[in-house]
Amino acid sequence: MAKIVVINGTPSLVSRINAVIEYAENALGGKGFEVERINVAELPPEDLIHTKFESEAIVKANGLVAEADALIIVSPVYKASYTGVLKTFLDLIPQKGLAGKIVLPLFMGGSLAHLLTIDYALKPVLSVLGARYILGGVYAVDSQVVRNDAGAVEIAEELQLRLDNALGEFAEETELKAGRKARD
Repeated sequence: MAKIVVINGTPSLVSRINAVIEYAENALGGKGFEVERINVAELPPEDLIHTKFESEAIVKANGLVAEADALIIVSPVYKASYTGVLKTFLDLIPQKGLAGKIVLPLFMGGSLAHLLTIDYALKPVLSVLGARYILGGVYAVDSQVVRNDAGAVEIAEELQLRLDNALGEFAEETELKAGRKARD
């Protein structure tokens, strides 16, 4: 089965966006995909900041990216762009490290004002890294992912529907790619 890697670019591992990641991982795992996650915030900060390509942690993370058939790139939106944590990791991916990968962006911001962050901030960087098949992605608004009184995170039904549609397309394209790869 095809391998999917989630690149989590949030600087906080307790972010509500993790509920979106878990939703995606559960949906894809339920379809039989092997899903792994890179939490960029858990990589050694000095390796990221000083662009230590040879670092054991970076080599391992880049190995996961290289082995993946498809990637999900996740980030909250701060100041009209994805996080600096995510950018430091993307800077460490080899020049054409995303060639042949199907990519699904999942972003979350405070308002719809930064809806085009995926198109204008992320997609140009992914293109430079060789990605040619970047799905439209899903942009969620903070109010669609909330903590209830019990402390659990709830995802709004409308967002779940958009995630289901995007993940369905992503799964279908990833299966097609994996089928072509197996025939070659």
